Amino acid sequence: MSAHTLLAEAGCHIQHDCAFPAPGLNSFDFKPIFSVGSFDFTKPMLLAVICMLLVVGFFWAAFSRPKLVPGKLQLVGEVGYNFVARSIAREVIGKKGDKYVPFLTSIFFFVWIMNLMSIIPVAQFPSTSRFAYPVALAALVFITYMFLTFKTHGFGGGVKNLVWIDGLPKLLVPLIVVLEFFTNVILRPFTLAVRLWANMFAGHLLIVMFSAASWYLLTPSLLTAVAGGSFLLAIAMTLLEVLIQFLQAYIFTLLASIYISGALEEGH
Repeated sequence: MSAHTLLAEAGCHIQHDCAFPAPGLNSFDFKPIFSVGSFDFTKPMLLAVICMLLVVGFFWAAFSRPKLVPGKLQLVGEVGYNFVARSIAREVIGKKGDKYVPFLTSIFFFVWIMNLMSIIPVAQFPSTSRFAYPVALAALVFITYMFLTFKTHGFGGGVKNLVWIDGLPKLLVPLIVVLEFFTNVILRPFTLAVRLWANMFAGHLLIVMFSAASWYLLTPSLLTAVAGGSFLLAIAMTLLEVLIQFLQAYIFTLLASIYISGALEEGH
């Protein structure tokens, strides 16, 4: 929801002697665009589908007919693919990481494009600021992590990989097993989802707040200067958000590669 929409719906301005309608959870609620039976299709869902189509469509167009001397589209695709391959997969996982580069590349660009929707005109909303989307992505990474853990080590070896540390005093073994289980099985997917969601939620809320304040304070009086300051802060927050959007996609993908690396390695 844009700042102008927020104030327009409230019908509020400082000249009208009404209180500033501070943005809150209402900035993340959207009316259904259309419904299919009991299923309501909202703007965040539409943006997530558009982002998926953009990522799939771009890489399909870039690599459907690869050439020895790449064209512009293929060159951009190769730069993006090699960035994930060299800076994340091979740095963290090593040579074994080559087979997981397509998976990690898909995650990186999907998360990044969804984040970028926050500053795209008309869209103006990151789907990742709705908790369900980071949870779904974290669940995908966690399922991959668990699958690779038990596929690589078998059931017994997989359990040992998740909860066991060699060389511990016997008295500490029960405590460490519980802590390792809590960390690897419960805390990892939770923190992976919360980290992405919290950053995008806070960033979108700040941009909406400063943008709304700029409009609310804009008058012919001296408050115009205050409105200008708020507007400059909104621009600064937007520029900062561009960096955070990239970093969050990078961190999410980096942690996914760390989990994959842990699944492929021997137990402690």
